[in-house]
Amino acid sequence: MSTPPARWFTASETGPDAPYTVFVFPHAGGSAAQYRAWSATLPPDFDTRFAQLPGRQERLREKPYDDLDALVDALRDPFEGELDDRPYLVFGHSFGALLGYRLAVAVAADGGPAPALLGVSGWAPGPAPGAGRESVADLTDEQLVDRVAELGMMPSGVSLDPATLATLLPALRGDLVAVSRFRDDGAPAPCPVAAYGGADDPLLPAAGMDAWERLGTPFLGSTTYPGGHFYLFDHAAAVQHSLGRHLRRLVATA
Repeated sequence: MSTPPARWFTASETGPDAPYTVFVFPHAGGSAAQYRAWSATLPPDFDTRFAQLPGRQERLREKPYDDLDALVDALRDPFEGELDDRPYLVFGHSFGALLGYRLAVAVAADGGPAPALLGVSGWAPGPAPGAGRESVADLTDEQLVDRVAELGMMPSGVSLDPATLATLLPALRGDLVAVSRFRDDGAPAPCPVAAYGGADDPLLPAAGMDAWERLGTPFLGSTTYPGGHFYLFDHAAAVQHSLGRHLRRLVATA
């Protein structure tokens, strides 16, 4: 009996009648389930798909990617298979912002439809936090957990017991290695960009999100909310409202 192909995206309950499709890409080590709570506050005109990358939950047995270009290549076919004639938005937080940006660039460069809007949160072009330290790939599990805690990269409520860490660390390590190996080529986003950040994010000063100005076509500005790197989970409805406002205006004036 053949194994069914892995699903790269899970859908919200809004359904295919919504006029806009929204793709959400999680933070390093994050899963679709951690963003499912967004469904409770999603605008009704969003048909939202949450990316489920290898090494998480039902894909736990799959080897996580540690190379961003390879992950983008693997994502492109399933991603384009989710597209239809509706305008779509790509939104990512932290590692997910980088992944969503590079995926949008790759799809558009290949002649595919560009997003109507790219929403980015908690990551901006520039040197990675901790640049110049030892490679993430060389850290022991204990050192990796300490580094993640030091940089505020672990969402509140995540258990650090050995069993949980054993399932979490491979995906987290793979994502962080992919980020550390990424070389910014300055490729412009193929669409307008709206940026979001936490006022007390230890990974990225709030003003750092304005670095997207050089890549947005155009850049719609940045919005800062109270909180640290994972401010997003406390301000989901506000971020969704902002994304929806930008998206509807862009589509109406296209």
